Amino acid sequence: MVVHQHRRRRGRAGGAVLAVGVAVTVAALAACGGGAADAGAEVGASAGSSGGAGGDGRPPADPAAAAAAVRGAADALTAAGSARARTAMEMAAGGTRVTIRGEGGVDFAHRMGQLLVMLPADAAGKDEHRPITELLVPGALYMKNRGAGVPDDKWVRVDTATLGDGNLVTGGATDPLAAAELLRGAQEVTYVGETEVAGTKVRHYRGTTDIGRAARSASPDIRKTLEAAAKGFSKDSVPFDAYLDEEGRLRKVRHRFTYENNGVIDVSSTTLLYGFGTPVTVVLPPSGDIYAGKIAE
Repeated sequence: MVVHQHRRRRGRAGGAVLAVGVAVTVAALAACGGGAADAGAEVGASAGSSGGAGGDGRPPADPAAAAAAVRGAADALTAAGSARARTAMEMAAGGTRVTIRGEGGVDFAHRMGQLLVMLPADAAGKDEHRPITELLVPGALYMKNRGAGVPDDKWVRVDTATLGDGNLVTGGATDPLAAAELLRGAQEVTYVGETEVAGTKVRHYRGTTDIGRAARSASPDIRKTLEAAAKGFSKDSVPFDAYLDEEGRLRKVRHRFTYENNGVIDVSSTTLLYGFGTPVTVVLPPSGDIYAGKIAE
């Protein structure tokens, strides 16, 4: 349920992020120096090994059947309605590795969500940094406790269609809705086998997804943001590992992005979904609470 209260773009993905002053990912890397922070970050437990040959309930192993299962994951989530979510975004550049974590809920039926994003302890040059609240709505990202000169009681609103990455990495967490919709462009998919995610039996698929193809097949509410990403990233092909339950719902997905921002930045973004059907309420801030001043880059 959603409660309503009422730039510029340059270069490739990453340049646009800095242009609007919401480069959570880049800021975290820059502030962490050369150390490794939580280098082996993972969202959710993935126990067990790949399944063996055959077995009742195992989907056909031919590539067409595997691709169809993955491409249909977003529709299965819409049918499920809503879910709790945990995210982890691990970035590596120039010998620095840092992980940003998030937790919240997503209403897939209404295309809305809310995450509490936690930066590493020293990412802002302090012992601690207040968690960033993010509201995910069609075409926009709202952020509170953003820092960078924004008053604590104010929100920053970003038009995600103006971001060169379509908010796949900007907010320090891939929007779970976008993560699922991105799989609509899945290709070269292979069925790895059965395993478990957080105690739930799942089917593990691996392949690549084409951002442009996903944008053309995406739901109308998410299409423009994926179109922006298709134009912004230097490579349209994104490797992924997806884990679907017996109902075809996405339980976990890991995407691996690469973009340039004063050097190559490798990003591994993981989303874990659980607690399907849990009510999710998103309250949008009134216009008077949205910061209109300059944001430090």
